[in-house]
Amino acid sequence: MIYLDYSATTPCRDEVLDSFIKVSKEVFGNANSLHRLGVEAKQLEEQATKQIANILGCKANEIIYTSGASESNNMAIKGVAFQYANRGKHIITTNLEHSSIYEPLKFLETHGFIIDIVATDQNGMVNIEDLQRLLREDTILVSIASVNSETGLRQPIEEIGKIVKNYPKCFFHVDMTQSIGKIRISFENIDLVSFSAHKFYGIKGIGCLIKKEYVQLVPLIHGGKSTTSFRSGTPAVPLIVSLSKALRLINEELDNNYDKVEHMTTYLIDQLKKYPNVVINHNCYCIPHILNISVMHIKPETLLHALEEKNVFVSTQSACSSGHLVSRAVKELVKNEEIASHSIRISIGGKTTQEEIEEFLKQFSCCYHELEL
Repeated sequence: MIYLDYSATTPCRDEVLDSFIKVSKEVFGNANSLHRLGVEAKQLEEQATKQIANILGCKANEIIYTSGASESNNMAIKGVAFQYANRGKHIITTNLEHSSIYEPLKFLETHGFIIDIVATDQNGMVNIEDLQRLLREDTILVSIASVNSETGLRQPIEEIGKIVKNYPKCFFHVDMTQSIGKIRISFENIDLVSFSAHKFYGIKGIGCLIKKEYVQLVPLIHGGKSTTSFRSGTPAVPLIVSLSKALRLINEELDNNYDKVEHMTTYLIDQLKKYPNVVINHNCYCIPHILNISVMHIKPETLLHALEEKNVFVSTQSACSSGHLVSRAVKELVKNEEIASHSIRISIGGKTTQEEIEEFLKQFSCCYHELEL
């Protein structure tokens, strides 16, 4: 099997799964219970939280555990909107976001909130001048992903954060689902950060919202004691420990993985450029972990399933955005609807091997020539 859909999810590490199983069996007490088993679970939860905080450069009390990045995004957007609606109802985002950003924003529009889309330049980067034009006194939130899940386009988050800081009534939320475990980004000038463990060899069902101490939120879930007052529910200690383990391991490998992935993606681009009907939707602002291409005259779904028959797995759009004929994110990057409608995403990670890349290219060549006939 050749798996090249790491942006959708990564295979879980054995070490991470082992930690989850061990804690599930040996430290199964409810971390909210006052007896010894509960205290043991609470201590383990706190140790894992401190490790996560140390790795990410935040405070332990700023970590809110969620079921994943989609919940974290919803919590950040709705939580800020309803908490600070008295300040204003204006929110800014881009055309490069995940559906778990767009859907809560659509919901907020039904409650009187105004959503503006900031323009991008010829490279798909946020137009800083347009952002400054859109920001106003009643803007309460700017939500921009650090890396787009379909194209790998990396936004100038540090620069954007400095601009938003000039508006003290406005918070800056960054979806880092495609960044954590791939690249290093400072949390300075960022108020809220979302991510999910299964994007860096962790287990599905656990993610985080990092919320700076001074930010208040209206919770999505009320009732019941938990690790924080902003998200109720019994602490999932085995998942929390597994998240900590996955984050520690990927952080130790991050630099080496980046170099390896960059080398493989450069090679992929060089090889795919040889095909006359292949368009490379990738520029110098894209991280190497995600390579988007368009194979003109072949429907993306047709190519995807042809590769699947050869046991090669890629994707068309974001796993949460399938069903749309034109990729909104790719269109924003390439400024061409026809190219965007034929896009395929190849996403790799540190576990990807050169042999897998060679096999993909072999099978891609077979499918390309078969379907072109």
